[in-house]
Amino acid sequence: MAEIKKENQGIQDDTKRVFLKNSGLTVGGLLVGGALGSLFLGKKGGTQTAAPATAPAHEMSSNPTKAYMYFTKDEEFKTIEAAAEQIFPETEIGPGAKALDVGYYIDHQLAGNWGQNTKEYMVGPFAPAGSTIAEEGYQTHLKRHEIFDLGIAELNKTAQKNHEKQFFELDAEQQIAILVDFEEDKVKINGATTASQFFDLLRTATIEGVYADPMYGGNKDMGGWKMKNFPGHQMSYLSIIEKDEFVKMEPHSLSSH
Repeated sequence: MAEIKKENQGIQDDTKRVFLKNSGLTVGGLLVGGALGSLFLGKKGGTQTAAPATAPAHEMSSNPTKAYMYFTKDEEFKTIEAAAEQIFPETEIGPGAKALDVGYYIDHQLAGNWGQNTKEYMVGPFAPAGSTIAEEGYQTHLKRHEIFDLGIAELNKTAQKNHEKQFFELDAEQQIAILVDFEEDKVKINGATTASQFFDLLRTATIEGVYADPMYGGNKDMGGWKMKNFPGHQMSYLSIIEKDEFVKMEPHSLSSH
């Protein structure tokens, strides 16, 4: 069964509890995915320290993590936000991707080094999709932000074709069905990429946004950490380091220091 099917059953059962327990993801490892330094590069690689002038006025904020840095249309942001919510839905265990501001995390990553593939070798030849060579690393001349552009457009195109609505306007079951088709490459995207490649990038960025330090735009109020009892960035563990029992601590973000 496809991964997204299993994760989204958390709406009806305790899948999310199992996912949180068994994922084995660590915040430090997730940050390597591209968070560091991503807040200061603008769309298409230009240097930028604030949201672009074309960002919708209601998204502008004194908090830079709540302003668009890559997306220029509400529809783009809402599409990614809706897709991320189906990958990591809200349940009785805790908030989902939307409440954790994962959409903003992804927006900021697309504007930065990760989305622009700034520090990666991007010269061919490239292995074809499905090749075992592709497991060795990134295998397309397209940058990640370009893959997201194509993926978002195709999500809405597919939603219009199947339901005559934008992707973010569909109900949860309809959105999940489309995402499963992307994961299983049943949808064709124009360009040197595949629907599954876009889905894999989206899923990775979603999980990163749940667990990364809030200073990068996601993990609002450290909700992702609280679900795992992760302490975040403590100044010291001296008072508890010799204790045998687990000590639950209020998490702290880098910005709190």
